[in-house]
Amino acid sequence: MAPSSTRGVPASRRPKNSAERGPLLRRYLQQVQAVAPQCFELGRIVEQLREQRASLDLGDDGSCAVPGVDRRAGLAAFFRLDDHLLDQVDLGVDRFGRIDTLVNNAGVFVAKPFTDYTDEDYALLTGVNLAGFFHLTRRVVPHMLANGGGHIVTITTSFVDQPNSNVPSVLASLTKGGLSSATKSLAIEYASRGVRVNAIAPGIIKTPMHPVEYHETFAALHPMGRMGETSDIVDAVVYLESAPFVTGEILHVDGGQNAGN
Repeated sequence: MAPSSTRGVPASRRPKNSAERGPLLRRYLQQVQAVAPQCFELGRIVEQLREQRASLDLGDDGSCAVPGVDRRAGLAAFFRLDDHLLDQVDLGVDRFGRIDTLVNNAGVFVAKPFTDYTDEDYALLTGVNLAGFFHLTRRVVPHMLANGGGHIVTITTSFVDQPNSNVPSVLASLTKGGLSSATKSLAIEYASRGVRVNAIAPGIIKTPMHPVEYHETFAALHPMGRMGETSDIVDAVVYLESAPFVTGEILHVDGGQNAGN
């Protein structure tokens, strides 16, 4: 269990003050501008949902390997965000007979000062974060309705609700914030028809895209004094999948970021 405060945490792991960590973050952001879509251990989501009797389609960028999951077994499909997306959804339905759950996990995060953003940055983030969500979800919902219901989970970011001056990322807030609003709107639109719609707003998750040398700096951005693990996101998806009375929820899995600093 992670500590809920810095008490008992070694000094080397305790959050630095903003004056110390600001230059570190800015230096990191100069080196890493775009983040590729994350897998968040989708294989573990599949395995845990299989234990809960679900057949499952997971929306992703298609680049994630899923150890231990035999895609030929008819359990999950991974959709790449490309021009053939609509055909892939139909193929998934033909293969499995239905779609129970959609996880919109593909996303791009570009952090830089507002006036440094380019037209290419705008096209990239709106194209993946918004258009990907829009086209895939719009295509999947009719199949869920035909089957009597379903569940949609979208991955956003805690920076939507708690922006940080050390991590300027207005395009992420613009696009992921739109997904949070869309989550609530869709939840209300389809609540009476059996389709639940929720979102997860993660903090900074410990994945290969974050160099180990910056883990201490990123940990300091969370009141709990640590980065999140991919298992934290897996657990959140599994919880939402198993909570039939929950819809329209933006579940913050961010080590307390949303509550304040």
